[in-house]
Amino acid sequence: MLRLLLSLLLLFFIHSSVAATIEGIRLSHNEADTRLVFDLSTHIEHAIFSLANPDRVVIDLKSTQKPQELTLPTLSDSPIQTIRYGIWQKNTLRVVLDLKKPVQFTSQTLSANTTMPSRLVIDLHDSAIKKVADVISPEKTVSEPKAEPVIVKAATPTIAKITTPNPARNIVIAIDAGHGGQDSGAVGRHGTREKDVVLAIARRLAKLVDDEPGMSAYLTRDRDVFLSLRQRIKRARQNNADMFISIHADAFHNQNARGASVFVLSERGASSEAAKLLADKENAADLAGGISLEDKDDLLASVLLDLSQTASLEASLEVANTVLSGLKRVGNVHKKQVESAAFVVLKSPDIPSILVETAFISNPDEERKLKSSSHQNKLAQAMLSGIRHYFQRNPLPGTKVPQQHIVNSGDTLSTIAQRYQVSLNELKASNSLKTSQLKVGDVLMIP
Repeated sequence: MLRLLLSLLLLFFIHSSVAATIEGIRLSHNEADTRLVFDLSTHIEHAIFSLANPDRVVIDLKSTQKPQELTLPTLSDSPIQTIRYGIWQKNTLRVVLDLKKPVQFTSQTLSANTTMPSRLVIDLHDSAIKKVADVISPEKTVSEPKAEPVIVKAATPTIAKITTPNPARNIVIAIDAGHGGQDSGAVGRHGTREKDVVLAIARRLAKLVDDEPGMSAYLTRDRDVFLSLRQRIKRARQNNADMFISIHADAFHNQNARGASVFVLSERGASSEAAKLLADKENAADLAGGISLEDKDDLLASVLLDLSQTASLEASLEVANTVLSGLKRVGNVHKKQVESAAFVVLKSPDIPSILVETAFISNPDEERKLKSSSHQNKLAQAMLSGIRHYFQRNPLPGTKVPQQHIVNSGDTLSTIAQRYQVSLNELKASNSLKTSQLKVGDVLMIP
């Protein structure tokens, strides 16, 4: 009897400790309404509320774990600017919808059926259009929701759009040439100064970025001038950077040390920066998207900063790996994996940031290469390749960079179309495909 009781308790504990997961997010909308559907592994409890200045809708999903990989829907023409998520309290996943304008909202949960999983449905209603609709057509018909959430076109065709979609913008890459002015950085055996070669590489990378469709470059310094580390971060934020890359050339007492390295911010560095920002909220600069810590209580400020830092560090690590892969094709790398350190210049809590040590200027052979225009071009091309690859796989809402998918083992046209929420015919037409056969490594343009 005791053994049976212990077994039952163990089964209960295992069952109760299993957290739900988000298996997908779908979005549909018309002029006045937007419906966001979260496909879930099981039924969950949730809480939803709104925040102003800036406008946000916050959804807390109880007993839900953070997804390892989640494809976000296209948000263009919707009132949602971005979707962020992270663990808030133990077993509670917080999803934040950053809004372009205020909305009204409702939510409902739908149970799984033979064709659909459990779902959480969030309906966002444009307040301005809703008021116009109420004046023109005060009579409303209310019907029971269908099992599968569907957005129906507005019944009154005389209602015009009050706002027009924002035009697509370029992705901004902040390129930071290390050192400058009185700070020459490391000096090679033959007198080559780090500040000079990294500025040359930064300029070459900036030209490549500007030539890339949908991208623009911003140089934190475009001449031989000294900037503090915090000034570099501030300039990147003032120019609405979506990514920050700091370029350097390493040095070591052993002249045989060689190879490129890529760094991201360490967790210890992120923690110290969070403490600094939270302790000095009134002087903290706005985070990307206009979120300021100044007028928030300590708990909310901590949640917002944690969400921002988590997303930024994850993005930094992904782009760092793609850049490192590109550098491996150019020459030697000092370490085969991305490294982490508490570099101050990487401490922006809301901009994915990496630091590239292009070579060891203390190595005479690598010093010679760093002065070569052809090698500088190869390094810039390798960094651009990593940037391009990252944004093609992680497109930012409202930007112009064409999205691509690299075919992996097990991929089919239908699963790829479902992942990116496009039709099979559109996918075939965009890639001039006459059959459904794919090869691992094929690159597909996503319409």
